[in-house]
Amino acid sequence: MLDALVAGTTDPAVLADLARGKLRQKLPALREALEGRFDAEHGIVVGAILAHIDFLDEQIDHLSRAIEEQIRPFGPAVELLCTIPGVQRRTAEVIVAEIGTEMSVFPTAGHLASWAGLCPGNDESAGKRRSGRTRKGSRWLSIALTEAAQANTRTKDTYLAAQYRRLKPRRGHKKAIGAVKHSIIVACWHMLTTGEIFRDLGGDYFTRLDPDKQTRRLVAQLERLGHVVTLEKAAA
Repeated sequence: MLDALVAGTTDPAVLADLARGKLRQKLPALREALEGRFDAEHGIVVGAILAHIDFLDEQIDHLSRAIEEQIRPFGPAVELLCTIPGVQRRTAEVIVAEIGTEMSVFPTAGHLASWAGLCPGNDESAGKRRSGRTRKGSRWLSIALTEAAQANTRTKDTYLAAQYRRLKPRRGHKKAIGAVKHSIIVACWHMLTTGEIFRDLGGDYFTRLDPDKQTRRLVAQLERLGHVVTLEKAAA
């Protein structure tokens, strides 16, 4: 539609008819929205913006091909990390680029998490803990892991989603995301060390881990709502 406007087409009905997919369900609203003044100077500005977008798309394609060429030797590692919920291919590429694939440089998963800046600091003197701030790790690795952790907040029935939802009420969004990022980087270490795919513990992991605690929590929640709860064992 924008290309047609720049080319000189101003008829709202003609422009609206260029809509594709679900947008065609809104043709009357589109015709109304396309009513108005679109002068030559508007065409110049819009044309320049579209040309810039085309240029950026070309550069993204060019850089993507270059990245793909460089990452090809590490393809199996990238595919392996893509089995982690929330980790898309580009995220996996960033993780591999930042931490490598040879995990022997990190004696344990904890060493990798510490290097990545995903462990609480330990500043203690004379028995007093002064700071729990984490060290700064790779900025690009942190961004990639944050994107993966955020993706897990929108999923269901996965361990990482359950971990986030369990921690958020008492520790807040930021720290819950940090905990998910820590779990992801720990999983990366184990997967790159063993070559095994991600094994999801399931969204009900914490319930299965301590069913009595989950029962007490639900009973307390009902009691706070004014209910009297009597529990009976289900028939076997």
